[in-house]
Amino acid sequence: MVDKAISLSDLVAGQSACVSHITGRADHVHRLEEFGVRGGTKIKMFRPGNPCIIRMAGNKVCLRSDDLLRVLVRPV
Repeated sequence: MVDKAISLSDLVAGQSACVSHITGRADHVHRLEEFGVRGGTKIKMFRPGNPCIIRMAGNKVCLRSDDLLRVLVRPV
């Protein structure tokens, strides 16, 4: 059985996940990809909320929740 993708906002502090995909306007998705947030990227929730802070490749990235841009992840 394959785990279903959930919203990044559903992760709790300390929980790790792998980015499944990002949906939204192409320019917004591209901007996140420039930061390194793309399918297959391993992340760890540092501080949930809005904005949330994730750890990724040794860096912290702050993301603000938006109805027009969704980051979907698979918990690991």
